[in-house]
Amino acid sequence: MVILGSKGFAKEVLEILHQLNQQKGVCFFDNVTGDLPDKLFGEFKVLRSIEDLQQEFKQDNRYTIGVGDATTRFKLSELAKTAGGDLCSVISPFAQTGHYGTQIAKGCSIMTGSIITNNVTLMEGVLLNLTSTVGHDTIIGKYCDISPGVNISGGCVIGDFCNIGTGAKLLPKLKIGHNVSIGAGAVVTKDVADNTTVVGIPAKPLQK
Repeated sequence: MVILGSKGFAKEVLEILHQLNQQKGVCFFDNVTGDLPDKLFGEFKVLRSIEDLQQEFKQDNRYTIGVGDATTRFKLSELAKTAGGDLCSVISPFAQTGHYGTQIAKGCSIMTGSIITNNVTLMEGVLLNLTSTVGHDTIIGKYCDISPGVNISGGCVIGDFCNIGTGAKLLPKLKIGHNVSIGAGAVVTKDVADNTTVVGIPAKPLQK
């Protein structure tokens, strides 16, 4: 399997694959960073070009996303799809997911300590980082980045390409638009419109 990216979050994804005993044959793709070794941790090959990626996909076309930012996750994933890759989710064995009505689409990253309750929908490419929680009947849109320690209450609807900062809290039944950024530690008490950044307690808009 190829992990797209090679920096901090990519290394956390590698740990999840190790926990799942799926680290054999893993390699990283990074065509941006110039000072990488040929192998990370002396073991895992680094692919540096689209041609390298295409060649790897001839042997194993599975890939997952090893970057956090919502828009970057999407762009890298589309690049890998074009190269012939098959997007896969990575779910820590130490995360908890609801058994009734919960749906997790392709390309989601569910990290250690996360809790997803029942009747939750995660669309393609969602990142749910360490110890975050998602309450019942919540829908999270495509390629959202949910940072560590976020608490999303039940009945929320979150649009595509949102970034939610570390430790933020969303009260129940909120509607969060597309391309929204929520600051670290914010407490969101009201609906948030598309293309808005909110911060503070209670969260208020900075810009649209």
